[in-house]
Amino acid sequence: MTGSSSRVPALENGLRILSLLASTGPLPAASIAQRLDLPRSSVYHLLKVAERSGFVLRLADENRFGLGVAAAEFGSAYARQEPLARIARVQVARLVDQIGVSAHLVVLHGRDVLYVIEERAQHAPWLVTDVDVRLPATLTASGRAILAALPPAQLRALFPSAEAFVQRHTDRPSVTSYAELRRVLAEVRRRGWAEERGDVTPGLSSIAVPVLDHRDWPVAGLALTFPDDATAATDPAVLEDLAARLGAVSAEISRRLYASRG
Repeated sequence: MTGSSSRVPALENGLRILSLLASTGPLPAASIAQRLDLPRSSVYHLLKVAERSGFVLRLADENRFGLGVAAAEFGSAYARQEPLARIARVQVARLVDQIGVSAHLVVLHGRDVLYVIEERAQHAPWLVTDVDVRLPATLTASGRAILAALPPAQLRALFPSAEAFVQRHTDRPSVTSYAELRRVLAEVRRRGWAEERGDVTPGLSSIAVPVLDHRDWPVAGLALTFPDDATAATDPAVLEDLAARLGAVSAEISRRLYASRG
């Protein structure tokens, strides 16, 4: 009994650390200890255990700790089930019926996006993406929308080196460096939505926006996909209108998601 009870505080404090990093992004160990009112020695020990398990990633150059891939996978697993998928499914299907363009919802899964909802419009072309398919986040519009909404330190934690970027053996350029990723995401934030043209499937384009929780943390990406010769791809006014409607649906999903937590 004594051994069991002695482990409970450690588990609770470990979860408190992960929750803090999820809400703030990477922090120095000293800041974590101060914010949670914990002994520094305990915090260092818990961080070391969490780092070995992949739940925490140490950013050596910045002397900070951020969430690791294992933590992101836990979050994605939850998002795949309830409440996000259930709340979003009706909203996504309604949008597709209204505008006649295919839509999908993804969650971040490590450095990939995982497709949670795939709603195809009638007579729309068949897509390579489907529920449970994973693709590099830097390649897709929905992934770029999520990454653009992350704090800079958390983004750096996900892409600490050149090895973190996928090298595509195609004739199309891809994001292969952190500097290039920052430029792409800066454009996403300036414009208000992300896009990709033929990066996933030649001849098809996508636009996307993030779905935010009550802390403005990106929990998902919502995207539309259409042929390159469609009006949406060739008429800037139509594209802007679709992006605005996509943003409105994202905001409604966020509102319902937050309300469900209340």
